[in-house]
Amino acid sequence: MIRQAQPGDAASVIPLIYSAIGDIAFTLTGTTDPEQAQHILREFYERKGNRLSYENTLVAERDGLPVGFILFYHGSRTAELDRPLAERLAGIGQPDVKITKEARDDEFYLDSLAVDPAYQGQGIAKALMEAFEAEAARRGYDKVSLIVEESNGKARRLYEAKGYEADGRLEVSGHLYDHMVKRVVPAE
Repeated sequence: MIRQAQPGDAASVIPLIYSAIGDIAFTLTGTTDPEQAQHILREFYERKGNRLSYENTLVAERDGLPVGFILFYHGSRTAELDRPLAERLAGIGQPDVKITKEARDDEFYLDSLAVDPAYQGQGIAKALMEAFEAEAARRGYDKVSLIVEESNGKARRLYEAKGYEADGRLEVSGHLYDHMVKRVVPAE
């Protein structure tokens, strides 16, 4: 079952977010300590109005527990959603940390996606992507996007199989990513 995430899902979702975003977690949190980074990610996940919020997240459940997630938002909201993260970084003496804008203003953006390793290979990632694309269409958007790290062949194959095409590159937290897009038909 796929459903809207809740703050109470944090214990299951935060390790998945952390695994999905890799070094980006350190950029967003201002720390290279994995435990502290996950604590800060959780604080943002449990709050509204930021890029990492539960309100931008769907979860896939099995046996009553979240085993996968997908986090998304419209690219035109990037500055607004990144502001709380930037303010926190400035407050801890890191005002010059640059949070890279990954989405373009005309895209409904898939920020991150992960499935618990024990549940991989069961179609959960595909189902989450379908839910994301359906949400984009429901909201009237005609373009979805994501980025994928050059070295992540497994994810790239999934995205290409779902119809995504690379249309550019960007560097995020010292890693190269391909920006990929797909057209969707907005709901009437």
